[in-house]
Amino acid sequence: MNAVPLRRDAVWLTGVIALSYPLGLAIEPRYLLPLLNALPAWWLMARRLRAGDLRGAVLLMLVFPLALAFIGTLSLALWPTPDGLIPAVFNAQEYREEMFQWIRTGVGTEGDWRLFLPMHVTHLIAFVVVSLLTGSLVSITGGAVLTNYMDGYVASIHRAGAPLWATIFFGWQPWAICRVAAFCILGVVLAEPVLSRAFDYKARAWSETRPFVMTAAVLILADWVLKAALAPTWGRILHDALP
Repeated sequence: MNAVPLRRDAVWLTGVIALSYPLGLAIEPRYLLPLLNALPAWWLMARRLRAGDLRGAVLLMLVFPLALAFIGTLSLALWPTPDGLIPAVFNAQEYREEMFQWIRTGVGTEGDWRLFLPMHVTHLIAFVVVSLLTGSLVSITGGAVLTNYMDGYVASIHRAGAPLWATIFFGWQPWAICRVAAFCILGVVLAEPVLSRAFDYKARAWSETRPFVMTAAVLILADWVLKAALAPTWGRILHDALP
């Protein structure tokens, strides 16, 4: 087992992520922030897998998006900028405009399962393939990109004048939380074929990884069902909360 306690790794990772935001936003190349977010998380995950701690690697990778969501949203909400947007965040402008259009009009991918479901399936397939090919390094970095522009959207709800309760309880949608958690779990499991060869250790048998894969599958299904069922109501609540 890994000699480093899981709690210590989690605290260290959270601290590094907290430092990554002012550094990444101040220096400003768009590729820097997700790399600063993801590389420490990937290394800690790989180290735990090499030590045989699959459960610890999964738990640590669930801490990762929680830290990104909390610290990232707070950082982007407070970061000084004249127009309320963060130029250093990939896709922040485009995603904010798409989501605000949906909130104001009810029209868009977010509220129509016929539009979002094919896109989600495509993203899932791409995530699986990239994770298997890169030991999840590229997919975890891509996850940081996605979480950061979602952070930017949530922060922009606050900047647009929505009450704090609306930002806290309705900015991060429950289906998005399910999706992020599922991808983090899958990222750990799918990293092993490459990492076990790169670091010369024996990969876990399917019997050990199956419970994690099944948990991820349930979370992915919950993402699709909750989004189809709740997104229209979610949009109306945010519409009423915005000035």
